[in-house]
Amino acid sequence: MEFNYFMNDVVQAARDEMSEAGYEHLRTPEEVDKTLKDKGTTLVMVNSVCGCAGGIARPAAAYMKNYETKPDRFVTVFAGQDREATDHAREYFQGYGPSSPSFALMKDGEIKSMVERHEIEGHEPIEVVQKLEEAFDSYCS
Repeated sequence: MEFNYFMNDVVQAARDEMSEAGYEHLRTPEEVDKTLKDKGTTLVMVNSVCGCAGGIARPAAAYMKNYETKPDRFVTVFAGQDREATDHAREYFQGYGPSSPSFALMKDGEIKSMVERHEIEGHEPIEVVQKLEEAFDSYCS
């Protein structure tokens, strides 16, 4: 029972971190469709409770809200927590396998760029930021 309380605290802290960074939480398949089918650009951060999410991906995600060129929307799904929403979002990531944490840049409902876990884990946050900046510069201007 204590482990469940601990995990609930970890999950809530991870959610709070993304909320404080200004990301909208998509928790159902319907919310995913409503958002990802919209015209414009959307950054989807696939959140998780692993160390590379907390130490690399979420700090990079927060930083990107301050970048000069940015997408129209910043959203997040939570792998292992909001499973149906996450699985449905991944259906939009054509050509990419499940990866968490990760970032998908969508434009008009289509995947344009992906930063997968292997590009996050073992890297510095600034390296992830640079990949996202390149994608933003290419598709959000």
